[in-house]
Amino acid sequence: MTVRPTLIAPSILSADFSRLGEEVETVARAGADWIHLDVMDGHFVPNITFGAPIIKAIRDRTDKVFDCHLMIAPADPYLAAFADAGCDIITVHAEAGPHLHRSLQTIRNLGKKAGVSLNPATPESVLEYVLDEIDLVLLMTVNPGFGGQAFISSVVEKIRRVKALIGDRPIDIEIDGGVSPETAGEVVAAGANVLVAGSAVFKGNSEESYARNIEAIRAAAR
Repeated sequence: MTVRPTLIAPSILSADFSRLGEEVETVARAGADWIHLDVMDGHFVPNITFGAPIIKAIRDRTDKVFDCHLMIAPADPYLAAFADAGCDIITVHAEAGPHLHRSLQTIRNLGKKAGVSLNPATPESVLEYVLDEIDLVLLMTVNPGFGGQAFISSVVEKIRRVKALIGDRPIDIEIDGGVSPETAGEVVAAGANVLVAGSAVFKGNSEESYARNIEAIRAAAR
């Protein structure tokens, strides 16, 4: 089975929004592999963050992969806008619409990588019929909508089941929620290879602290 490299994807949800462009540049220099963009609509989740215009405005600040997690419903009418804004990976929630297969095909037809996200209570069986349409599975280890929540440990077994379901397909398994040096090793051992971290990365308000925080997560994941 192919071993995929472990990647750290800091979530700008925890960045200083008053200087978002600088924060993206800083965390990229500090060692981020991807930049994770948590888009929330106040409808699918109980919070509102930012949309495609903000992403487009910060796209020229780094050449890192823009990993866009759409916590919005419906998602389909906005996929082209997020592709146009410069997102490299666009992830939709399996729970957010009735036509998951169509959503994924649309993302790929836009020339982007397609991801599916599952809430903690959603069974991994929903992936079975779309495995050949996806590049990434994002497993929520908190309930979506807010940063800084406690890690739901029962999802670790779900990671193992998703890993088995994927087999040798070139699909990344991403974990979002409560990722820290305390939880990174556990989720990577279960099969995850992309770790989203918000507050665990952005505490400290300096490039040096971001770099230390990223390295602490990376070291714990080895």
